[in-house]
Amino acid sequence: MNIEDLMARDAANGDPKANSPLKSLKLDLDFYKESIQEVSTEMMAEGYTLYPIFIAHQHEVSVGEVLLDRNELNTQWTIQVSSLEEFVDRGLIKEERKDHFVKNYKNANDFMCLFVIVPEGANFVFYPYR
Repeated sequence: MNIEDLMARDAANGDPKANSPLKSLKLDLDFYKESIQEVSTEMMAEGYTLYPIFIAHQHEVSVGEVLLDRNELNTQWTIQVSSLEEFVDRGLIKEERKDHFVKNYKNANDFMCLFVIVPEGANFVFYPYR
C-alpha cells in the first residue's frame, strides 16, 4: 500500500480528521527520508536484516528502537526502527504470513517500509525515497 492510498481510503470513509495526520506524516517523511534510507542501508549491509521496518506513530510504542523523536525534532511523527524478524518474534506478523510479507516487500533501496500506527489501526505502507 502507498501512503496516498491510505490517505484516500481514510478520506473515503468520511473521516476528515483521519486525513490530516497522514498529510503531516508525508511532510515528516520527506524531512526524515535521508536519515531513514541511511539506517536502512546500514541494517542490510551489516547483515542485521534484509527487511527493515520503520514504525511511524504519535504515541508510545514498545516495538523497535526510537530513531527520530518528534519531540526532539519538533515534528509530528516519531519513527522507530525494527525488522521483519522482530515483527515475527513479537507475533505482529504471524510465521505463516512471513513469506507473503517478503513477497510483497518492495526494494528497500528505493522504498521505506513503514508500519503506520494511528488511533483507528495500523497498516504497512511503502514510501519512495525519491
